[in-house]
Amino acid sequence: MTASFVMAAVLGLLYALGTFLLLRRDVVRVVWGITIISQATNTYLVTMGGFAGSVPVLAGHGGHGGGAVQDPLVQALVLTAIVIGFGTTAFALVLTYRVYEEHGTIDLQALGEDGADIDGGEPR
Repeated sequence: MTASFVMAAVLGLLYALGTFLLLRRDVVRVVWGITIISQATNTYLVTMGGFAGSVPVLAGHGGHGGGAVQDPLVQALVLTAIVIGFGTTAFALVLTYRVYEEHGTIDLQALGEDGADIDGGEPR
């Protein structure tokens, strides 16, 4: 079994799990589904960046010169995406808690039914 096949299988499972959670009625599970899909995408980008070569900072030092070097741009972009994703997830979970405090539930179907009562009982 090659490393490419294993990574493809892991990414497929992560995307499947994220999609499964996205289709749930619980808001927290939806948030976690989005987070898992986001991290699967980050893993995909790092995988496509390649694992061969040396680290750019160490290239040319200690007898490692002249070899292939990894592209640091992919790693920098994924690191930025991880930080932004963490902040977005924290914000979404705080909003979910606020919705729970306001409505007493985090069930999407129940929240949709509550939304019809806000406008005087008429569905949107």
